[in-house]
Amino acid sequence: MRDLSRRDFQRILIIKPSSFGDVIHALPVLSGLRREFPTAKISWLVSTSCAGLLEGHPALDDLIPFDRKRYGQIGRSLPVTAAFLEFVHALRARQFDLVLDLQGLFRSGFFSLASGAPVRVGFASARELAWIFYTHRVVIPDREMHAVDRNYLFARPLGFADVPITFDLPVRASARAVVEQMLAREGIAPGRPYLLIAPGTRWETKRWPADHFAAVARQAQLEHGLPIVLIGTSQEAEVARQVAASAGGRIVNLTGKTTLAEVIALVAGATFAVMHDSGPMHLATALGRPMVAIYGPTSPQRTGPYRRAEAIARLDLPCSPCYLKRLAECPHRHRCMHQLLPEVISAKVSQALSAGVTSSCHARLSPPC
Repeated sequence: MRDLSRRDFQRILIIKPSSFGDVIHALPVLSGLRREFPTAKISWLVSTSCAGLLEGHPALDDLIPFDRKRYGQIGRSLPVTAAFLEFVHALRARQFDLVLDLQGLFRSGFFSLASGAPVRVGFASARELAWIFYTHRVVIPDREMHAVDRNYLFARPLGFADVPITFDLPVRASARAVVEQMLAREGIAPGRPYLLIAPGTRWETKRWPADHFAAVARQAQLEHGLPIVLIGTSQEAEVARQVAASAGGRIVNLTGKTTLAEVIALVAGATFAVMHDSGPMHLATALGRPMVAIYGPTSPQRTGPYRRAEAIARLDLPCSPCYLKRLAECPHRHRCMHQLLPEVISAKVSQALSAGVTSSCHARLSPPC
């Protein structure tokens, strides 16, 4: 693939539709491409649910939203099938000369081929036979390497491996203003510190107990006088309600009340954050916020806060990581989460706050080895 680093690509497509964290893990590739190809038009095919992460990104020229839920009706609905064919036709009409498939599934591989791009780069180990659609394949040397480093393997053949890794996640000024108004109504003036907690997550097994989160919230209020801000989706409203009811004190529960852009602004303005392996945690990583990331069934080595080992909280158990998604599948009564006591998390929060960690961590990192 040495010849790729000598070519001047001008119409580039990144395919990484989802999920929340996966899109964030791919952001450094976008930043590297922009540095290497400053005059190129760079587009990103992304699911509609994740498009808000990329809107306004300074390195991106164009978003191509893909409605996965709607197109799931292909073959069963004539209008949807027709719309999908139009989508593919419009994709091909853009005349891309380079496509990077960072998703590595049959659907994303198909889109890379359907784009008509003469150069299509993807992982050699892509699942669902997606690798057959690529003209060039990237080999992953270590399955345990972090997702950010795995994606950045694309940098070497394309000539930007020496470009430092940056996320450059945009925070909209309008969202900041809305968030300031929300917090001000709850007695938190603009610029004042707050502890951000995201107690929800899609996997049952990733979920730290609500009363543990409440204990951390109580301690932060008692020891540091910090108000607590809860965030999450509307599906996570019940667990947030439990945390708020148990913690007491100054709790601002914004769960289900914010847009994605506003969540990004809330994370960006947080003094400290406590979260699971979840979307908000990946936001905090990209924005360089001080935090504790709670891990159990998943591997922080693969998807943890990137190069932030000090932020990880987990128990060293022989069964972890297990990657089980449902509590009913766990033979150990979810001990990876239940036995991770709130005192451990509170100690990390207190240590950071006592040391005066209120500013952003460095968001610019050296490239992977």
